[in-house]
Amino acid sequence: MKKTLTDPAIKFFIIVIGLVVLFGVLKELQHIVVPLIIAYLLVFIFEPLNTFLIGKKLPKSFTTIIDLLIIIAFFWGLSSFIIDSFSRLGEELPFYEQKLNNIVQNTAASFGITDEMFKDFNIVEILKRIDYGGIASGLFTSTLSLFSAGFFILFFFIFVSSSHERIIKAIKKRYIKRQSEISYTIEKKQNESTKVEKATNDRKKKIEKTFKDITEQIQRYLATKFLISLLTSVLIGLVLWIFNIDFLIVWAVLTFFLNFIPNIGSIIAIVLPTVMTLIQYESIGYTLLVAGIITIIQNLIGNILEPKILGNKLGLNPLIILLSLLLWGYVWGIAGMFLSVPITAVIKIIISNSESSNLQFMSDLMEN
Repeated sequence: MKKTLTDPAIKFFIIVIGLVVLFGVLKELQHIVVPLIIAYLLVFIFEPLNTFLIGKKLPKSFTTIIDLLIIIAFFWGLSSFIIDSFSRLGEELPFYEQKLNNIVQNTAASFGITDEMFKDFNIVEILKRIDYGGIASGLFTSTLSLFSAGFFILFFFIFVSSSHERIIKAIKKRYIKRQSEISYTIEKKQNESTKVEKATNDRKKKIEKTFKDITEQIQRYLATKFLISLLTSVLIGLVLWIFNIDFLIVWAVLTFFLNFIPNIGSIIAIVLPTVMTLIQYESIGYTLLVAGIITIIQNLIGNILEPKILGNKLGLNPLIILLSLLLWGYVWGIAGMFLSVPITAVIKIIISNSESSNLQFMSDLMEN
């Protein structure tokens, strides 16, 4: 009977079934779990600032209020910027519609296409066929979901920031106690009480160091990813400014956020300003030049600078990145795509600090 329960194949299938159930639950509870994860990531991001403020004798509740004000100011500024950008785009839409019509008609003529659809192409006629009622309903629903998610993020952040240290202490206490009991049992059989105390103290120090390393590595990853995304968006915004591309701030902000989505995000961040350049200047050569420079910047930062800063320890296997993107994208949609790499990186950091041979094997598989 024992052999049946400890059979590796049975264990494997139990783990697979457990993972399927877990991801199913995460998918159903995404409206709660996603804000909670974002709130916890924000706690890690703000921890250095909070540590500095607490060191200046400020109470913990006051640092939480400062964090909330920063988050609210950031999202308020971002939402105001998005609304202003869409308002401006709406005002200038007829101008870009005419340019797009010219591009399609001229391209069709240059290739000798005589189809009436291309010869008399009119984007306005195509847009009339769109179900604006459905789009408006979808936008309204998305906006409500966004505000709801924002409220939950702030709500969770307040409680997570106040209880984060207690949770960590509880985990460490339980883990240290468990390891001490195991150590004591082993050493007691050998009648070496001095070794028991020494081994217990050594394990306490090692566990403390492990938790410290995990926290520091997570903070380092999040801070580095944020700064790398910011650098990418600033450089691309500068290039677009030099070439006088319209709505350059919009493309720069989108580049910043899309940089958190691996591979696909970078491609979208290149395509959008490229299309804008083509519509604005109606020049293939000019468009290819802008696209080429943006692509070079994305590759230099994403494939050379970022791995050097993060180091090999946090480097993820491209296949793992792709699988995590597909998995979390399926579970949580767009939000899952944004969170896929941070979540996977955090999981890798945690298991890489484990002494388990199986977890170390998984960490090696995830490493680039």
